[in-house]
Amino acid sequence: MRRQGEGEGEGVNQGAGEGADQGAGERAGEGVVVYWRPGCPYCMKLRLRLRFARLRYTEVNIWRDEEAAAFVRSVANGNETVPTVTVAGHPLINPSKRQLMRTVETYAPHLLA
Repeated sequence: MRRQGEGEGEGVNQGAGEGADQGAGERAGEGVVVYWRPGCPYCMKLRLRLRFARLRYTEVNIWRDEEAAAFVRSVANGNETVPTVTVAGHPLINPSKRQLMRTVETYAPHLLA
């Protein structure tokens, strides 16, 4: 299991996801991707809650990945609203853990351990 540190551009949590060489568009269509930025209290809250969930997901720091930041703006009315999460390509803007888990159950139940 590899965890993303604050100084890294992209990480994988819970042993899930693909390598850092993928673009934001490619990542968004697969599994669960959590787009975040350092210092965001909403991101910290969701990421902490997800660490205790049995869910495989990828984390992407939008301050280190311009393509990811552009993707977030494209689904958040031009804003860099984080956390933004995609579940099998379905974007969620600042979701609660409950909203995220319901979306996973609907679109990507195979990701639940």
